[in-house]
Amino acid sequence: MSHAATIGRSLRLYHAPARRPVLDAFYRRFLGIGDLAFDVGCHVGDRAASFSRIGAHVVAVEPQPRLARALRLIFHGVPGFTLVSSLIGASEGEAMLRLNSANPTVATASRDFIAAAEGAPGWEGQVWDAELPLPRTTLDALIATHGMPDFVKIDVEGWEAEVLAGLSCAPRALSFEFTTIQRGVALASLERLVALGFTHFNACLGESMAWEFPAAVKASAMADWLRALPDSANSGDVYATGAGAAWRLKR
Repeated sequence: MSHAATIGRSLRLYHAPARRPVLDAFYRRFLGIGDLAFDVGCHVGDRAASFSRIGAHVVAVEPQPRLARALRLIFHGVPGFTLVSSLIGASEGEAMLRLNSANPTVATASRDFIAAAEGAPGWEGQVWDAELPLPRTTLDALIATHGMPDFVKIDVEGWEAEVLAGLSCAPRALSFEFTTIQRGVALASLERLVALGFTHFNACLGESMAWEFPAAVKASAMADWLRALPDSANSGDVYATGAGAAWRLKR
């Protein structure tokens, strides 16, 4: 399948009209008109589009050149949308992005992620067949340029802990993706959020946009839940807030 075809498949899947009200209702917990969101690992921009529909300003980070071109077309003329074509990490410099031509959703800067995926159930046939050196910046640098976000979404295929290592102050709310093939990355990310001052957590599996807990839980309970997940759960997102915003994580 060509690059254009794989991106087109993702566009049809993630921008399906039926998904839009579900995404918007979910993210209104975290964002309102005039707020600022960072979408780190924007992919084809379904989350960024939701943030924009809600009325938030969006800084979208997407290092893959073909996806960045698609995003420029999708968001052309959308007010308050900024695209950053860079990797995010613990420090500024350069890093290598590993590309999966057949599945651009899982491009990664993490060699460990690729090693963990090899032979894992649900990851059969995934091949990272190209490398691209790219500039690397940090969340702190993005904040210095664009301001403190109200919500940060991080989905970077095993690079989440590296991204969080470049953040020194806590936004109002944040999410990061986890996979069951790399629970250690999820636990390290959770530990970093606690160090930043986040106190309350909830999670969604896959693309369900449905809370796994009826109300926010402490980091220790979230860590236990991540450890106990069956491998077949595959992936999801952990959401975090401070104590004053714990209501955002309640059903």
